[in-house]
Amino acid sequence: MMKLFLALAFCVVAASAVEHKINGENGWYVPQADGTFEWVDKDKADAYLEAHAERERSLLNPVTFYLYTKSNQNSGQEIKANKASISASNFNPNNPTRFTIHGWTSSADDYVNYGVRNAWFTRGDMNMITVDWGRARSVDYASSVLAVPGVGEQVADLINFLRTNFGLSLDNTMIIGHSLGAHVSGFAGKNVKNGQVHTIIGLDPAMPLYSYDSPNKRLNSNDAYYVESIQTNGGMLGFLKPIGKGAFYPNGGKSQPGCGVDLTGSCAHSRSVIYYAESVTQDNFPTMKCGDYQQAVAKSCGSTYSAVKMGAVTNAYMVAGDYYVPVHSDYPYGYGN
Repeated sequence: MMKLFLALAFCVVAASAVEHKINGENGWYVPQADGTFEWVDKDKADAYLEAHAERERSLLNPVTFYLYTKSNQNSGQEIKANKASISASNFNPNNPTRFTIHGWTSSADDYVNYGVRNAWFTRGDMNMITVDWGRARSVDYASSVLAVPGVGEQVADLINFLRTNFGLSLDNTMIIGHSLGAHVSGFAGKNVKNGQVHTIIGLDPAMPLYSYDSPNKRLNSNDAYYVESIQTNGGMLGFLKPIGKGAFYPNGGKSQPGCGVDLTGSCAHSRSVIYYAESVTQDNFPTMKCGDYQQAVAKSCGSTYSAVKMGAVTNAYMVAGDYYVPVHSDYPYGYGN
């Protein structure tokens, strides 16, 4: 009897220990280079990030910018924030400007760059600027997190330079970032001078080592005139609570149809980018307006479609709140009209 009691007691203790770990609240399951996750308590993580933030300023933070236009759609021109570089490039201030920013372990070759770029080129000529930040390829996720504010500042420096010297219009400028790149977008927005970038699109903004209650340290709805978040792996690699002024929850925002078991969440996480590129070319993601994000997650927002489509350029003028987005398990993912 005593053995049974001890076994039961151990189970209760083990269960309470598991329950105590609330991802994103009192700690995070932090992704590792090998695809596994490691639990880190919030206090320890916050102390580590704070201790290293000052030192971070002195570290090399390489960021390379590549400009693509209809004239050089398949071969980017490396550009820098100086007059000789921009004058020699195809940058045209009369065309819309779009920055695309990849996340952890990715590079200039990521789909958030070429997929989103090619999608926007179906809508006319653009200044599509790929942001390639080397520290994203650190095997240590925390090191990449520490680099995010500085990378965002460098993006803002280029925006401020283009605006001051080459007639860039903030009203025609968007920043589109995936995962950690979404937070880079936020810090870019925070550092734009004398005005705001028109739109930031946060594609499944990364949650590990980011606190919802510290909006000044992550992408938030004030970082641009309009911020939209497309949240596809909430509670794991991405946030479940709403990030954008307009927060969109495909399939309820946690997992995505067609992704199978998806233990690491990487399939659902990357779907945010795939959906967004499709929305740019086809404008085919109708939505249901929800009372709050919990309703969106529960898929209990009724059966009546709203007038809002996920990813639509008109959203900046008509959208606030949380939206449920039904999606198919394969292409085309949107439900159409």
